[in-house]
Amino acid sequence: MKMKYTDVGVVAVFYVICGLFYSGTKKLPTESQTYPKFIVIILFGLTTLYLIQMIMNAVKHGTESGKSQFEGFQPKQFFVCLGLTLLYIIAVITVGFYVSTAVFLVVSLLFLKVKPMYIAIATVALLLLIYVAFTLFLRVQLPNNLLF
Repeated sequence: MKMKYTDVGVVAVFYVICGLFYSGTKKLPTESQTYPKFIVIILFGLTTLYLIQMIMNAVKHGTESGKSQFEGFQPKQFFVCLGLTLLYIIAVITVGFYVSTAVFLVVSLLFLKVKPMYIAIATVALLLLIYVAFTLFLRVQLPNNLLF
C-alpha cells in the first residue's frame, strides 16, 4: 500500500491534539492526571506507530496524493456534522453532559439517516456505558448544567 500525503496531515493533527490534551492535564489536580495522561500517551504511541508504518510504506511502495479518498466527499454532511459538534460542545456546558449527549446522538444519527431502532439502541448503550465507566467506575464528575 502506498503512503498517502493526506495522511501526513492526519498524523500532524493527532500530534497537536496530543500536545493540547497533555498540556490540559497540567490544570487538573495531581491525583486526577493519571488517566488522561495515560490516554494521551496511548494516542501518541499509536500515532507514532502509524507514522512509522507510513514511512515504511513510502519506502517499499512509494507515495500518492490520497485525494482519491475524498471523491465522495459531501460538504453538506460534513459541515452540518461539524456544526452539530460545535453546538454539542456549547450544550455540554450549558445543559449538561447526559442530556446534550443524548440529543446530539439522536439528531446526528437522524441527519445521517440511521434507522430509529438503531438510534435508540446506540443512544441507550452509549449513555449506559458512559455512566458505568465514568460515573460509577472512575468516579469522574461530568459537566453539570448551568441553566437548571
